[in-house]
Formats: sequence, structure tokens, C-alpha cells
Amino acid sequence: MRNTDLSQKRLKFLLHYEPWTGIFTWRVYRIQIARVGYRAGFIKESGYRCISVDNVSYRSGRLAWLYMEGYWPEHEVDHKDLVRDNDKWDNLRHKTSQCNSRNRSIRTDNTTGVAGVMLAKKTLKYRVQIGISPGKKKFMGTFKNLDDAVMARWEAEKRYNFPNCLVCSSSFLYLKGRNLI
Repeated sequence: MRNTDLSQKRLKFLLHYEPWTGIFTWRVYRIQIARVGYRAGFIKESGYRCISVDNVSYRSGRLAWLYMEGYWPEHEVDHKDLVRDNDKWDNLRHKTSQCNSRNRSIRTDNTTGVAGVMLAKKTLKYRVQIGISPGKKKFMGTFKNLDDAVMARWEAEKRYNFPNCLVCSSSFLYLKGRNLI
């Protein structure tokens, strides 16, 4: 459960948010916590910047939303560029957790450069799958060449409404870069 007792008025009294940089600075002196003008918060292991206000820790992206819009976001605040501590206002958007989970970096063990497309070592064919809901993946088939596999992934993304969630699809970029779409 998210603590939403903090008001926009209280937040603006304590902190200043600069939308062009995404940085919060303290407006008030707080013993052992902050000095006026100093940057607020700390980066957690997860990569998100958190700021403690009135003994409650908040992600700075959520605070930016409250600061700018005047209300707590119902869902998640997503970072378009996938940089978790880049809280510039034009980098933040309000999305459901399902949509937010679709906007993520390609796995480090991905060898094709396209999300959901992997080379099966035994058959040397490309397998295509797509996550359509938490814990549920749909297999789209196997393909002899990478272009066909990526096209199948792109078609699946459109079918399952991924373009509304992704800032930039790796399958779209691949196909566009090869003039296939």
C-alpha cells in the first residue's frame, strides 16, 4: 500500500523540483537530513532515487508527479528512457504496471538485439515469444531467418497493444533500420 498522506502543498513547502533537470532540492533545513539548497534523496540499489519526507520514503518520480500535477498517480510513474533516476518531467509518464513492465531494457543475455527473439542453439532457428500479461508468455513460432522472426515479434507487439507502452520497440527499430517497414 502506498502512503499518500503527503500533500502537494506540504511537498512544495519542503522541496523545490526543477522539471528541466528532474532534481529536488531542500527549501528548509532539517536536522541531520538536509540543508537548504542541497539535493534531496539517495539512490537505492534498485537505481531509483528516493526522498524521505516526514519519515516516509518516496520514489522521486512519484513526488515529481505530485509536485507537478497536484495528485498522486494511480498507477506507476515510468521513466521513458529507462534511466531510473532521470526524473526530468518530460521523461516521466503515468502507466499501469503491465505497461511499465513492457518498457524495459533488453536482457543482457539477448544475442539478437531484439526483445523476445532468441536463437535456439540446437536448431539454429529463431524463437519468438511475447509476454502478454504477468507470468503469461505467448509463443509466436520459430523462423529460419532473423528478419522474419523480428517481423513476427513486431506484429505480436501491435496485436497486444505494446506500441502504447513502449517508448521505442527494439523490433520496430530493427525493421526500420533495414527498411523492412
